[in-house]
Amino acid sequence: MKLLIVDECSASVAFMRNVLAAAGYADIIAVSHFDQAMAVLAASLESGTPVDLVIMGVDLPGHGGIGAILTLKSHHDFEDIPLIAVTQRSDEATLDHAFSAGASDYIVKPLSAIELRARVRSALQLRREMVKRMQRERELEELARKLERMSNLDSLTGLANRRCFDDSLVKEWVRNGRADTPLGLIMIDIDHFKHYNDALGHVDGDACLRRVAEAIQAEVHRPGDMVARYGGEEFAVILPNTDYPGSLAVADNIHASVARIGIEHPDSTVSCVVTVSIGVASGVPSCGTTPEHLLKAADRALYQAKESGRNRTRGLFLPGPEDLRQ
Repeated sequence: MKLLIVDECSASVAFMRNVLAAAGYADIIAVSHFDQAMAVLAASLESGTPVDLVIMGVDLPGHGGIGAILTLKSHHDFEDIPLIAVTQRSDEATLDHAFSAGASDYIVKPLSAIELRARVRSALQLRREMVKRMQRERELEELARKLERMSNLDSLTGLANRRCFDDSLVKEWVRNGRADTPLGLIMIDIDHFKHYNDALGHVDGDACLRRVAEAIQAEVHRPGDMVARYGGEEFAVILPNTDYPGSLAVADNIHASVARIGIEHPDSTVSCVVTVSIGVASGVPSCGTTPEHLLKAADRALYQAKESGRNRTRGLFLPGPEDLRQ
């Protein structure tokens, strides 16, 4: 472990170096000024081998020892490093000030080899426990993030799931409403997917869902857009800041993308390959409308696409407040 000694007294530094080296501590850096100490701490952190313990003389020149401790401990990157204060003064006021400033232990000169080894061993044990705790906290945070991502993903297609879609639709509704910009929504349904499953089985059906999901995702490029598996063979695309013509253009691209992958459909009345029906809705969110109005409009358009022969797009403008009162 890496130790940093900060003391203006060369004799004290030499004593501590010799005692600690004899105790098996090989990585010891010694400086006489606080500014040098801060430079060592920063360089060690940047190199990936941070200092594990600071032994600091409280009687530092030009920068009071208590003030030096306070300054060091005020840095986020260094606040968890144990610090042993070393001084010639043994009065309770100095002791209290050192601990209040952030020191974790205290040694009074003249130094004792036995006491120095014991204090350093105890401080480094504290450091090891602290490092383990921080590592465990990072692991738990990463696990929490992973679980959060998993809870928002559809396990079959890797797209956002229905829960994530519902949350995102509300957030985008509010955000686009504040900006007075249109929000587009696309609902997509695989044509005669039940017939596909009945003919080829659920394994091929799952593979079909994954390939269609990839084809849809390939046509949605902006960071703020979202493709989700809405349920079963139905997908949805949220298009922030997208007007009606722009939403229709994305729908056309999705049709073309699904056609390009050319998944054979042995039992479709529409085509020999898998096709999709698409419903599009778009409008500017207002006080008189809700996300459910946009969702119902897109769903109604999807129903019209199916009723008019499938493998096509139908669209509706989001009704305004005056339309809703009629």
